[in-house]
Amino acid sequence: MKKTEIHFDIELDENNVPEKIMWNAKDANKTAEAKAMILSVWDKEERNTLRIDLWNKEMEVEEMKRFVHQTILTLADSFEKATGEKKMADTMRDFCDYYAEKLEIK
Repeated sequence: MKKTEIHFDIELDENNVPEKIMWNAKDANKTAEAKAMILSVWDKEERNTLRIDLWNKEMEVEEMKRFVHQTILTLADSFEKATGEKKMADTMRDFCDYYAEKLEIK
């Protein structure tokens, strides 16, 4: 069985607000800085989602709008791939079009 790692380093200020988010993936041989991250993990025992949402002080509101938009689009793709529910995934994408139009980000 193969194992791999994705590692996050978060630098916090004195109020525990993220100042720097660094990540690396061994398989990708890459280390990079990010302004924001959303991590969701399915807890099989509790049958519930555990989440970590972080963004640093440099993340601008316009960037956050785009980040959320792209995240929802990615969720629609993942949902369709995992469940085969194309109609619902398309509904999610329709919402993303609406979201982008209302926030004027497209």
